[in-house]
Parts: sequence; structure tokens; C-alpha cells
Amino acid sequence: MSLPGDPIDAVLPSENLRAALGSKARTLGFDACRVTTAEPPESGPRLLEALAEGRHAGMEWLARNAAKRTDPQQVLPGARSIITLAFSYAGTDDPDGSPSAPGAATPDSSRGVVARYARHLDYHDVVGPRLQELTVWLDATAGVDRRSLWYVDTGPVLERDLAQRAGIGFVGKHTGLISRELGNWFLLAEIITTALLAPDAPARNRCGKCTRCLEACPTGALPAPFTLDARRCISYLTIELKGPIPVELRPLIGDRIFGCDDCLAACPWNRFAREGHLLREHRRGDLVAPDLVELLSLDEATFRLRYAGTPLLRTKRRGLLRNVCVALGNVGGMEALPALHRAAADPEPLIAEHALWAIGEIERRRRDPP
Repeated sequence: MSLPGDPIDAVLPSENLRAALGSKARTLGFDACRVTTAEPPESGPRLLEALAEGRHAGMEWLARNAAKRTDPQQVLPGARSIITLAFSYAGTDDPDGSPSAPGAATPDSSRGVVARYARHLDYHDVVGPRLQELTVWLDATAGVDRRSLWYVDTGPVLERDLAQRAGIGFVGKHTGLISRELGNWFLLAEIITTALLAPDAPARNRCGKCTRCLEACPTGALPAPFTLDARRCISYLTIELKGPIPVELRPLIGDRIFGCDDCLAACPWNRFAREGHLLREHRRGDLVAPDLVELLSLDEATFRLRYAGTPLLRTKRRGLLRNVCVALGNVGGMEALPALHRAAADPEPLIAEHALWAIGEIERRRRDPP
């Protein structure tokens, strides 16, 4: 409800504003829209503990913005409400919302796996303009002197924790957010605003005794429920890590070349996943099972042209081909050796080193077949 004398009363009653907000969000294509307060997230101390233990790996930006992440007032002074929005990226190719056997390719398949969210144009570019439109509408509708900031997975906010408090879903044992309506296949956006909106009820955890996500992690990056060690996470290793992938972890990566969905795919709540609206028309079929040997032929210009506007651009050519070499080392056959030998002479040392490793793995399998 609004405070007495609040300018919002002269524009639109708080309860009407809340209903209009939800309607506007649905019109713009969001699959869920809920509200929480601008109080600090309860998980702030756990973030600081993880940072102190180094579980954020090389993601130093988490530490730089830790103060803001644990206090929304440092992001927007005078903030009173946080609107959390969800948009699904579940596709129609797998009715249950699960990727097709991630990382389960057999040797000689020479096909790679891209995380499901990345099989579309970059969601930042797709969702950003719609979220901006919703924010402009909110400020105009909520009254004089309202201020709001919007973020699509880019701002210094603990978005999963705020989304849980708003009732979008609950943080699962894999540390991701789970929705009873969307399963695991959705992303989040936020609007922090000085407008006062009635908060929704928080979601309660419904994992029960299930530990499927912990058991599904190939690298042991989930050593305990609700604990993620990014240093071992395949999503970190194949996307955020800029240098060499640790040798001892390379065989565990399998055929994944950008991200990993294994812990998400294992969750039984995916039976409720449904296709979203925002990303459906932006799907890239060529990213479902890319040919690994063909990818090694990409030069810098071709890489940029092919993946412009997609999440894969984030790794740069050197990162993607590093990952491709590791995948071929795990699942490639003798037919991959010519391309790997060319990659071993690449002027980029990161690619060359991983190509040499892959050659060694393929030749080892030839000498000692399983």
C-alpha cells in the first residue's frame, strides 16, 4: 500500500498500479512479474563468506560490487521496491524442457553441446528494450519524482535471492532458481524503484530430500547443498575463465563447449517447464549440436560474423576454440586430427596448447581403446 500523502496516490492507487504492472509485463512478453521490498537480501552474509573462501574463482567483479549486492540502497538511494521478472528459454525441441543428454556424447561423435540459454540471440539485447519500456512506463505511472533502474543480469544485485523473496521461485540445492511454473529454464531481470509497491509472498524451498542436481554435476562443483564452487563449474570454465582450463578437469567437461546444463536438467521440477515468449523467435538452430571439427576452421573475422549478437561472442575466438579442442580431446576420433594439428599451429597460444592436449588424448584412445 502507499504511504499517506505519497504522490503515488494522486496518480494511481497502489493496488491498481500493482495490477497494471503485472498486465504491462505480460504484454511485453515476460512470463512472471512479482515484487519484493528493497531491504537487503538475507543471503548477503553467505556471499561474503563465499568471497572470503575464494569460491568465486576469477570473477573479481563479484568482490568489487559486494557492498552494492548486499544493500540495494547503495544501488539506488531511496529505493522502496524491487520488481523481479522472469522469462523462459525452454524450447519446443524437448517437450520436458531438458536438453538432449548434455555432455553424453560418445567418442567419435564430434558434436558439441551449448547451454540451452545460449542457443538464442543474446538475451540482454532481446529483453533490454522491453525492460526499459516497462521502466519508463512505471516511472510515468507511479507519479512525480519516481526513479527506477533496470538490469538484465548485469547489475550489482543478488537477483536469485530477491526473486525468491518476491515469490518467483526458490533457490535450489544447485544454487539456481527453480520455479513451480517454469522449472529451471528461465532467466531474471529486475527493476529497482523508489515507488512503493505491495510485496508478494516469498517462495519456500521445495527441494525436499532430492539431491539429483548434486549427483549430476560432472566436476563436483556442488560439494554440498546450496554451495557452488565456481572454480570447478563447467559454466565458469568454458565461459568466464580466460586462461587454460586445468588439465585435471578437462576430461570431465565432455563435449560441452559453452556452459553446462547438467544440474538444471536433473531437476524434477522441469516437468512443469513451458516455452517462453520473448526468446522463442530468436532461437539459433545452428547452436543445438555444432560440428566441432568445422568450428576449428573459424578465423577471427568468421567467428565474429557467425556469432555476432549471440552469447558465444563473450568467450572470444580464443576461448571458444580452446573449449572445442577440449571437447574433441574427449569425444573426437581420428578424423579430427588434421584440424587439431592445424589448431596446434595457431598463433594464439591458448588454442595451440589445448589442441596439443586433444591430439594426445585421441592418440591415447587409439593405443588403448576402452
